Amino acid sequence: MTDVQGVEERAEQLVEAARTLFEAGVMSHSGHANLSARIDEERFLLTPGFVRGLRPEQLATVGFDGRVLEGELRSVSAEIITMHSAVYAARPQVGSVIHTHSPAATAFAVAHRPLPCRTEPMLRFGQAEEVPVVPWGPRGSDVSVRGIAEILERRPTTAAALLANHGLLVFGPDPATTAHLVVAIEESAEAELAAVAIGGAVDFPEGAVEAVRASIARVSS
Repeated sequence: MTDVQGVEERAEQLVEAARTLFEAGVMSHSGHANLSARIDEERFLLTPGFVRGLRPEQLATVGFDGRVLEGELRSVSAEIITMHSAVYAARPQVGSVIHTHSPAATAFAVAHRPLPCRTEPMLRFGQAEEVPVVPWGPRGSDVSVRGIAEILERRPTTAAALLANHGLLVFGPDPATTAHLVVAIEESAEAELAAVAIGGAVDFPEGAVEAVRASIARVSS
């Protein structure tokens, strides 16, 4: 596969991931989000801002140093280049980053409350622990990016973070996997909020993580 073919494939993967998020109903009313996919150790593809009806040709190629190398970005997207870069720099295995304002997850971010892992989809899609909260900082600012980097250092196994008073940040090996985790987290946040009306959510029993992993291993073997 040539480099051009690789970039085109990643672009299609981002378009499909955006479609998945809308079809799952986890996007905010505005449809605002930003999605990215790593190209190599110096570049990634980034969406232009609003991603409803996203097309591959709308994606920009961005350097980890913040420069737009190909394509165009609105100022609203240019502000968040460093947010994506911080994740890629801290996690070499990460191939995609997605930021949304998914309503239920954002409720936890606004409340500065970590989202517990109490639903099986979160376990299965890669977040077998609570989603931590990054302290608030102006969008794309050094304060915000430092907060993200500190959470990633302190929580080396988390695949997501809540951005205080802002939204949700999720990262994974590829756009599809990352999008599925966004959906799982939003569903879990909805369930947490709904459970309050009937007495509150309850933690998994001890050994649940190991049991789910064993079940997955049996099916895949």
